[in-house]
Amino acid sequence: MIDTAFILAAGKGTRMAPLTDHAPKPLVRLNGRPLLDYVFDHLRGTHVRHVVVNSFYLPHMVASYLDGVEGFNIRLSHEDVLLRKAAPLLGQSPFFMINGDAFWIDGEQGAALATLEAAFLPDSMDILLLLIPVSRMILTEGVGDYDIAPSGAAHRSKTKNGTHMFTGIRIVHPRILGTMRDGAYSFLQQMDEAEAAGRLFALEYSGDWHHISTPDDLKRVEDSLTS
Repeated sequence: MIDTAFILAAGKGTRMAPLTDHAPKPLVRLNGRPLLDYVFDHLRGTHVRHVVVNSFYLPHMVASYLDGVEGFNIRLSHEDVLLRKAAPLLGQSPFFMINGDAFWIDGEQGAALATLEAAFLPDSMDILLLLIPVSRMILTEGVGDYDIAPSGAAHRSKTKNGTHMFTGIRIVHPRILGTMRDGAYSFLQQMDEAEAAGRLFALEYSGDWHHISTPDDLKRVEDSLTS
């Protein structure tokens, strides 16, 4: 039973300009609601009660938004530079790690987070990724981040020609955070380390997930939801 989530809300989202000129990307509005609203909606369908959110760009806006979120024990980890300093707040059990701009709609085969939780094997997995086939990326641009082996192991495609795109949604075992140090870097380092150790796995997502990177992406997704 996973009771903790880590939401990444530190990025600026430069490709989303001018919408991000005065707001961090996770607070850009989709159908009148901040993208973070939809993430918290999904978390309300889980056992999660403890949420850590990191911030960097316009952190006062993230803090103000979180003040209005009910139903969770929320801790904000402000980062003076783009680091990942929230690890000590996450505890010793596996947790959901979700990009703050992730937007997905669960399909008939079940909720994404519950499906991930049911599939996660803490003894053999350090990270379990939620991936979507590039072939199903219709409204927004798909990038071939990963391939999935028959065993469920995930293999990153350094040429971006993989069959699946990473949704920014995953389960992480905190033991993989042991190599985290102060200094600017990407969590991709931990994902690559898990792959090298044979402990990076993935599930194919059956619902809809949209890669919202630009104002045009946002408009296409909004139009699809209201049509």
